Amino acid sequence: MLYTFLYPLWTEASFLNVLRYPSFRIVMAALTALVLTLFLYPPFIRRLQIFKFGQEVRKDGPESHFKKQGTPTMGGILILAAVFLSTILWSDIRHKAVWLLLLVTIGFGCVGFYDDYKKIKFKNPAGLAGRWKLFWQFSIGAVAMLLFWRTEWWPAGWPTIAFDSSINLPFVNIQLFNPVLAWWLYLPLALIFVVVGTSNAVNLTDGLDGLAIGPIMVATFTFLALAYAAGTTLADFNIASYLRITHVEGASELSVFCAAVLGAGIGFLWYNAYPALVFMGDVGALALGGALGMLAVFTKNEILSAVLHGVFLAETLSVMLQTTYFKWTKRKTGEGKRLFLMTPIHHHFEKLGWPEPRVIVRFWIVSVMLALVALASLKLR
Repeated sequence: MLYTFLYPLWTEASFLNVLRYPSFRIVMAALTALVLTLFLYPPFIRRLQIFKFGQEVRKDGPESHFKKQGTPTMGGILILAAVFLSTILWSDIRHKAVWLLLLVTIGFGCVGFYDDYKKIKFKNPAGLAGRWKLFWQFSIGAVAMLLFWRTEWWPAGWPTIAFDSSINLPFVNIQLFNPVLAWWLYLPLALIFVVVGTSNAVNLTDGLDGLAIGPIMVATFTFLALAYAAGTTLADFNIASYLRITHVEGASELSVFCAAVLGAGIGFLWYNAYPALVFMGDVGALALGGALGMLAVFTKNEILSAVLHGVFLAETLSVMLQTTYFKWTKRKTGEGKRLFLMTPIHHHFEKLGWPEPRVIVRFWIVSVMLALVALASLKLR
């Protein structure tokens, strides 16, 4: 908003010229979101306690989690509010991709809010039925992907990111291999596996204090760097061309959104660190996961996101493998067997006797290692 309305006045007030630089607005978006969450969470947590918005713990989960029963949840509401306000304040509000990011983030957040509300109201950790959760995720995501594809449906003259159905492979020079898919194949694949898949994978990961928000921040920081590299041209130097990645005109504006998520995540972690004073709930996990998926699509890192989101992917695969193996062995032998002591896989390590903080920090370390691999792919092409 400040860029859109104040930057044109820089000829009368030269200090406003600083708004033209994404790097300045990136820093300010992160600081704004950080300050909002850091100082507003204490009264927000008290309000959640008054309304009795407490966590419902699974009865079949680890016994150490029973003490978490009643801990305030739905803390993701404040994360989303801070991200929305910071993004609107410091980004170019005419940019179509920014609005699509916000559409998916807030839309998925509404689905998660209703899921959390049902858990609290009916004292049942099951919440919203999975089929309805997927229905609304696919519906919201499909609208966003269609608006991304059909740019003529937007007001003329608004900046945008051009629709691109090409696929970039990690560590492969796009000049050597850069296949282009038909739009009718690319859109559903991106929606199912990248946007909705990432959203639900993050939701599965959100099971320990600070476990999900750490890898979310690591991935968001990485996307900030990827978006800035893909969309920024310094004088006559094109960063994307130098790194042999796809140049995405306008992608640097997405870095402002990434910075807002990063700042809000740090503020939330202050209160979500073990032992947590508040949980983000599905309202935060589904929303931030969907945002990560859209960032992967916009920056042309759909495949690379599987590496970057390796922690989320491992959590999802552990559940899929456990369920499949249990059903297969039950059909073959009449008795279902398990590959892991409990899934998602972070519970497996708890069952092995790892203290919760050890599981959390080691998962964070793995997410940082995967982010370094993702960033290294920019040069190893």
